[in-house]
Amino acid sequence: MNPIDATFQRLRTQGKKAFIPFITAGDPDLDSTGLLLREFAKHGASILEVGFPYSDPIADGPVIQASYTRALAIRVKIADIFQSLRKIGTLPPLVERTVPLVAMVSYSLIHRRGPEVFLQEASDAGISGAIVPDLPIEEAKEMTALAAERDFKVILLVTPTTPKERAIQIARASTGFLYCVTIAGITGERDRLPEELLGQLTWLRKQTDLPICVGFGISKPEHVRMLREVADGVIVGSAFVRRLEQAGSRPVQAIAQEIADLAQTLADALNP
Repeated sequence: MNPIDATFQRLRTQGKKAFIPFITAGDPDLDSTGLLLREFAKHGASILEVGFPYSDPIADGPVIQASYTRALAIRVKIADIFQSLRKIGTLPPLVERTVPLVAMVSYSLIHRRGPEVFLQEASDAGISGAIVPDLPIEEAKEMTALAAERDFKVILLVTPTTPKERAIQIARASTGFLYCVTIAGITGERDRLPEELLGQLTWLRKQTDLPICVGFGISKPEHVRMLREVADGVIVGSAFVRRLEQAGSRPVQAIAQEIADLAQTLADALNP
């Protein structure tokens, strides 16, 4: 069984929800990425999302865009990320894949490398699935077919502006879980989540048996508490990445501890 499926199966049995933290690979460097992933795994993470730096991100706000720029400035390459993740994956609990790795990656990077090559390299690096934000449903068939051969999950996104008929098609094509975007816009921390989000999640729940995970704008315990009854998981990125902006002036170890403390606070709010 794919580790993502196994994770959601285990969480459902335990009556818990998935906490999915995001960081950018190579920000501020790949050694720090490894440190942070290990800290997340020790502080409540159910799945670890790793962003692959890209010069022209589709939906990422200024905080995550800046992290991509920092990683690209030190010439982080896809091969470097895979090598780093292979090294990280030798450590428990990652070696048992009880905390699966998921890539957030532009299809442009996958296409440039070749879908078969990317999927094989990602699998070899211990990655169990990929969130592909710019892969249109009309063009997803080849990628999803190749991924299915490897039991590799391709996770697609539904937004508040996605027409209902199209959202159903996306849900049918997605595997692992369905990524539900909270707002029509870009990633980033927000004071409030839209009330209509709850209605959208209730409707989506009736359209698919896939776990539904919610991302974009989630940064506070009150956000998590709002969502825990209607979602199977929450994804938090900018709240962590913003703290890494300080890495030039503060020790990464100190920042990593602050990030770990925030992760544990959010995880505890999700699974009290």
